Amino acid sequence: MKPVTVYTTDMCPYCSSAKALLRKRGVEYEEINLARDPDARKMLRDLTGMSTFPQILIDGAPIGGFDQLLAADRAGRLPGLLAA
Repeated sequence: MKPVTVYTTDMCPYCSSAKALLRKRGVEYEEINLARDPDARKMLRDLTGMSTFPQILIDGAPIGGFDQLLAADRAGRLPGLLAA
């Protein structure tokens, strides 16, 4: 399985939902909380083009936030995105 990174911030219901979905699917992930790191937030914005949370990367490639993760799961594309 490809590595998954979930960039989060404090008090973020979409972050909680994304992590819950990944756990439900048995996907291990690394969580990086950027609540107190403005430099890393800028880096993430430069990488993804987004400033919202969560931002989810699979094998270093941004897939978007919770809505995109949920859409991939519902469409049956999530296993393919995660396959090594």
